Amino acid sequence: MTRAAILVLALVVAALSPCAAKATVAAIDDAGNTVTLPAPAQRVVSLAPHVTELLYAAGGGAKVVGAVAYSDYPPQAQKVPRVGDNRALDLERIAALKPDLIVVWRHGNAQQQLDRLRDLHIPLFFSEPHKLDDVATSLTRLGVLLGTESTAQAAAGTYRRDIAQLRARYAQRAPVSVFYEIWDQPLMTINGSHMISDVIALCGGRNVFATLDPLVPTVSTEAVLAVNPDAIVTASQGATSPDRPLPSLERWRVWPALTAVARGNLFAIDGDLLTRPAPRIAQGAAQLCKDLDLARSRNAVAH
Repeated sequence: MTRAAILVLALVVAALSPCAAKATVAAIDDAGNTVTLPAPAQRVVSLAPHVTELLYAAGGGAKVVGAVAYSDYPPQAQKVPRVGDNRALDLERIAALKPDLIVVWRHGNAQQQLDRLRDLHIPLFFSEPHKLDDVATSLTRLGVLLGTESTAQAAAGTYRRDIAQLRARYAQRAPVSVFYEIWDQPLMTINGSHMISDVIALCGGRNVFATLDPLVPTVSTEAVLAVNPDAIVTASQGATSPDRPLPSLERWRVWPALTAVARGNLFAIDGDLLTRPAPRIAQGAAQLCKDLDLARSRNAVAH
């Protein structure tokens, strides 16, 4: 056998060997850490609902062996064993599931519990997308760690296309000033670093409290009245259903001179479509863009 033939045979054997099949995989997480696994993850625990959605969209649904409460999408995720919620994790249950990767919500899981997770010596991937484009990046990075690159890249491509279409459609529309209400007691909103603010900008809106700190600042009713937004938006479970009341926005009707109230620009969108930094946020963005376009048309009539 010639030397060239021996070399070719050696390469074929190497490619078919178990060691080659278990090639090391690595990806950078949202904390800037490089997460390296000796082989694609086979048993994954998700510690946030948006993470669960990302894992399934990236093609790793069959590998999710544990998830936190409210991990309800896609429907099959509801059957995954629960490991607590973002406030209290069941660390013993997590360890018993023997995961080879844990995907963590960087600022949604308590630091003390994260420290205890590190004691398990299981690789941690921190997920916290801040911008709309980060969702696609998260999909592709998780796809690498899961060994499902083709599925993840396809999902990322579809998501990027949906966002690009919305961006192109609304980029030149007249601006609409927006107050986004996270909570009403106390009254809380989001600043310009929050992904929802990115969604507002995508739709041609302007977050009236973009310059405040922290990420979710508390504001006064008087501050909202002073900025007099064109529209007030909030998130609520199932709020896109026409038969659902919008109690959290009713409080504003006591100020009929407020522009958003006077023009009927009080909107609520299903929170699962808008507050989770996962692919379905494209659906939430599409709904918000329609609502702000309605506010835009009402503004034009008023002027």
